[in-house]
Amino acid sequence: MDTRVKICGLSRPEDVDTAARAGAVYGGFVFFSKSPRNVSLDVARDLALGAPVGLAKVALVVDADDALIDALVDQVPLDMLQLHGHESPERVVELRSRTGLPVMKAVGVAGPEDLAVIATYEQVADQILIDAKPPKGADLPGGNGLAFDWRLLTGRKYWTRPWMLAGGLHAGNVAEAVRLTGARQVDVSSGVESAPGVKDAEKIRDFVAAAKG
Repeated sequence: MDTRVKICGLSRPEDVDTAARAGAVYGGFVFFSKSPRNVSLDVARDLALGAPVGLAKVALVVDADDALIDALVDQVPLDMLQLHGHESPERVVELRSRTGLPVMKAVGVAGPEDLAVIATYEQVADQILIDAKPPKGADLPGGNGLAFDWRLLTGRKYWTRPWMLAGGLHAGNVAEAVRLTGARQVDVSSGVESAPGVKDAEKIRDFVAAAKG
């Protein structure tokens, strides 16, 4: 299966290179101060400029204001925005217009009642990231290493936008997650780390290989 892989939370040139060489299609840079994967604009610019051709560069932001969005677009060569906060559908539309970039909107899922939100956002976003809903009081909206019941997505073929599965994935379970959900795209961050924010080259390679089956 030709599963497309996104490695998120990249912060070092060697990790960007490893992700691309392993066969990842997307590389994610986090712009959220509470995250151990947070990078500055200067670091992100250097990483993006040094990224191998063919790796789509994704900026993850959380309820970012216009000043940060403008700085990102001005200073970092990007291919996509990933909105991982409480951005409204109207904000998604606004940012697509403001930046001229495709937008991926993250939707947190814990139970079947959360799936209805996907239908709302797929009307305005270019892609949907279906992630595990963070526990109450969590500092991070994602990257917590938590999974949800993937069976909630089994047999659901009616979403019209490309979507990506995230939440608690690692090399040992991604093949099963793809089998149960039918996901054609998967996203990983903590599942390929040796410590919070520290990517592990072997884990990256193993994850991509397992995802592609």
